[in-house]
Amino acid sequence: MNHIRNFCIIAHIDHGKSTLADRLLEYTKTIDKRQMQAQLLDDMDLERERGITIKSHAIQMNYELDGQKYVLNLIDTPGHVDFSYEVSRSIAACEGALLIVDAAQGIEAQTISNLFMALEHDLTIIPVLNKIDLPGAMPEEVKDEIVELLGCERDEIIPASGKTGIGVFDILRAIIERIPAPKGDVQAPLKALIFDSVFNPFRGIIAYYRVFEGEIRKGQHVKFMNTGEDYFADETGILKLEMTPREVIKAGDVGYIISGIKDAKEVQVGDTITDAKHPAAEAIQGFSEVKPMVFAGIYPVDTDDYEELRDAMEKLQLNDASIVFEPESSAALGFGFRCGFLGMLHLEIIQERLEREFNMTVITTVPNVSYIAYTTKGERIDVNNPSDLPPPDKIDYVEEPYISATVITKSEFVGPVMGLCLDKRGILKNQVYLTSDRVDLKFDMPLAEIVFDFYDRLKTISKGYASFDYHPIGYQESTLVKMDILLNAKQVDALSAIIHKDNAFDLGKKICKKLKDLIPKQQFEIAIQAGIGAKIIARETISALRKDVTAKCYGGDISRKRKLLEKQKEGKKRMRQVGNVEIPQSAFMAVLKLND
Repeated sequence: MNHIRNFCIIAHIDHGKSTLADRLLEYTKTIDKRQMQAQLLDDMDLERERGITIKSHAIQMNYELDGQKYVLNLIDTPGHVDFSYEVSRSIAACEGALLIVDAAQGIEAQTISNLFMALEHDLTIIPVLNKIDLPGAMPEEVKDEIVELLGCERDEIIPASGKTGIGVFDILRAIIERIPAPKGDVQAPLKALIFDSVFNPFRGIIAYYRVFEGEIRKGQHVKFMNTGEDYFADETGILKLEMTPREVIKAGDVGYIISGIKDAKEVQVGDTITDAKHPAAEAIQGFSEVKPMVFAGIYPVDTDDYEELRDAMEKLQLNDASIVFEPESSAALGFGFRCGFLGMLHLEIIQERLEREFNMTVITTVPNVSYIAYTTKGERIDVNNPSDLPPPDKIDYVEEPYISATVITKSEFVGPVMGLCLDKRGILKNQVYLTSDRVDLKFDMPLAEIVFDFYDRLKTISKGYASFDYHPIGYQESTLVKMDILLNAKQVDALSAIIHKDNAFDLGKKICKKLKDLIPKQQFEIAIQAGIGAKIIARETISALRKDVTAKCYGGDISRKRKLLEKQKEGKKRMRQVGNVEIPQSAFMAVLKLND
């Protein structure tokens, strides 16, 4: 066990984690030149297309230093704020972390957030200054920032380049010398923490775990402590580039188990595996629960696909434990699921994965956050969906979730960034100059305001330089109203939203205009209205497609033409009463991008 090191890589998005992981695999000869490709651990098409890591990836490397052989278990983690739950799970399975900072961009919001998460778990931090070969690198200034943040010595920071391979051997030496070996008693009853799982159509569910105590053998009778279910370990092994079977996995190591489980509900991330005959006294603690930030409805386009969608969601949840869902029904869309996501990018990725991996075409409703409504009778109602909100005359007051937001930006963009945050009902709490050119701004603001387009607009006004991170700070009272969208006096509950009273008029007007552009013309006139309760606050009208019924009248009395027009008018009136307006999927998503 003294020759095992478990570590993860943490950093802000786009600071070179995956590239550095590629170099570590190459320099430890875990993979040969033939298998080498950029972003090797990112095995999803989506990850390669977008250039981001979505899933944590575990892999084992063997390395020899000063004549002694070592086993290094690396977990590469995502950098985007929406996937921070993946990071928390990886941190729970490690003793150390490489903190990577881009020499050109310096410390950013997510760097700080992930660092604090690692410090809470008492991980040993190895600071790495990456991309020092870039022409725009500022190694000395960024080293000062790291020293101030970590309180470490300057010579503890390892200069490196993931692209050229500078400093990779120094990093490997530091991992072995600085990160402590895992502790644990091989003789004690088995205790292993599940930190990830995947679904394999041929072999069932494969769980990835870190063994804290005891050992797990092939053919052993094991028990999952949270679910209380027993299984036989059909296959156990370690995670190389491919899964490599092993007869026994001992304390301190990371491995996988295949036990023929077919039902997704039976494997929970954070569960403890123990021996069925000699179980451990208690499960492993300290595993954070996921807190969804954004809620949206996901519905199948064809109602008959509901069961298939449920199956797809359960398999996705295995691979991404941060998605939460429960069944719900809608008058306009039929049966579907109310889903909780960690942010808008997370929602987008889940929607794309459903379409690519499971061939499910889905409709996503307008995302919102959860509110708490207090009625005049003193009852408390959790509102996850606008339709849950009681009528205005029965509400005493409504509370909405607030977040503490950290924005780190260049000093030249402070004005526009402050303007954006104040527009979004933010309250400036603190402003600190990290260096003469970089400012750390702290705001308290409603979560609902950052759900839609905040991140995109922040990147636009700061020319991509601002970094953003947030965490929830509880609920506060606000004057909120439910805005309904009506098409020909019929309410479309998928487009309803709970918004601040002051923004209702502008937002209602914008949504109506956007829908007018997106809904195709019909044979009858369509009225698009935005309303609060019984009061209509905005309206747009889509005129009818007009067929020229008088074209066949050459000359003759005007009364003939009038008769035909009256007849057409009656037909259109009747059609309007029975005609249904089809809303294209693009309309649901476009409502989120009203400022484009």
